[in-house]
Amino acid sequence: MRSISIDLTTLMTEILQEVIRSRLPGIAVIQRARCILLAHGKMEYVAISQAVQLSAKAVGRWVRRFADSLEALRHVEKTGVRAALTRAIIDCLRDAPRSGAPKKFTPAEVTCMISIACEDPEKSNRPVTSWTVREIASEAVLRNIVTSVSVSQVQRFLNQVQLRPHKKKGWCFTTEKDQELFQSQAEAVCTTYLEAAQLLEQKNTRTVCVDEMTSLQANEKRAPGKRPAPGQCGKEECQYTRHGTVCLTGNWDVVAGQFVMPTIEETRNNKDFAKHIERLLKSGLADGWVFVVDNLNTHCGEPLVRMIAKVLGIPSKKLGKSKKCGILKNMGSRRAFLSDISHKIRFVYIPKHSSWLNQVEAVFGMFNRRVMRSGNFTSKADLISKLQRFTAYFNATIAKPMMWTFTGRPTEQEAVESPKTWRQLWPFRHLLATIETPDGT
Repeated sequence: MRSISIDLTTLMTEILQEVIRSRLPGIAVIQRARCILLAHGKMEYVAISQAVQLSAKAVGRWVRRFADSLEALRHVEKTGVRAALTRAIIDCLRDAPRSGAPKKFTPAEVTCMISIACEDPEKSNRPVTSWTVREIASEAVLRNIVTSVSVSQVQRFLNQVQLRPHKKKGWCFTTEKDQELFQSQAEAVCTTYLEAAQLLEQKNTRTVCVDEMTSLQANEKRAPGKRPAPGQCGKEECQYTRHGTVCLTGNWDVVAGQFVMPTIEETRNNKDFAKHIERLLKSGLADGWVFVVDNLNTHCGEPLVRMIAKVLGIPSKKLGKSKKCGILKNMGSRRAFLSDISHKIRFVYIPKHSSWLNQVEAVFGMFNRRVMRSGNFTSKADLISKLQRFTAYFNATIAKPMMWTFTGRPTEQEAVESPKTWRQLWPFRHLLATIETPDGT
């Protein structure tokens, strides 16, 4: 076999040497790059084949292919872009695209198999809540869609349409039957967030989201965990010893974006929450306060009402008696007093089952992921210490104000007239037939 000499430029030679050293393109490409460099050195095919452990025929084929591409490579080199030349050289050394075997399944068959993954398994008499790939393959055979199909093939079909039957996303809808009440409450919370900076600047009134993170368990692992290593994930002992629980009551400063003055106690009752709020009021951080809280009964308890009334200078005799008369009569009367906008200290209550409207919940999620989930605590004191340390670390390195853009749920008319996305339009699709467009259609 007649050998062909290849005249490489200095830059081409450098790139081929880099390809050999990097080993990223793969063994086959590296072998072929060595062939080209040796052919550039006027070496015979037989000698090259012995050096790179390829047949002389294969060496000749790749040398000829590269020689035929030299003119195009020199044109790429003239552009002055080294990365482009590198890609072009590697492409010359890769296998050409192959047609592959003829398709075994028709588009209609593939569509039917994908549609199975979108169905409820119970309709196919399967006592499961979600499909596995193996079950989809067997169901396709049972329905005579195909005579046989492998699990890996079904997985490739699902990957092509980015379908994962086992994955689910949840949502929580309010149980409030009065939709107008829900919307007014949601808008009140959102308005509180949007006006927080203005209140702080003009009236020195600080807006704080408050909530409890209950039943934090001080669990001590019976064996120390192992940190992750290359190719291996971290390992944790499943057995643990319980040392009790604590409750974290947190405060999220909406404007400053800080987790301020948390309280960690063993109990959570009306008196505990009232003491927590009182400690904030005595801190001197602001002249006025707006607290965003949920509808837990402790957030409008009698001790809290009496403490707030004392701070506001309201005589206790005007409060009435619990379950009988006055402000203390029931939860509704106490909540109305605490949410009075004329007070310099007031509470804003989020709608029922709408915890996502409370910004502090996002912060609690951070505490759960970074401290509690894989934590090892030798005692309740150890748990409290680590929560306090993470609070300082969180405020110094992670915490920042949340960019709150939600203003409340739009009205049906607004949602139909100016939808931003199909998700916003979809709940009001039934109204489309009753609303006329400007052109009368």
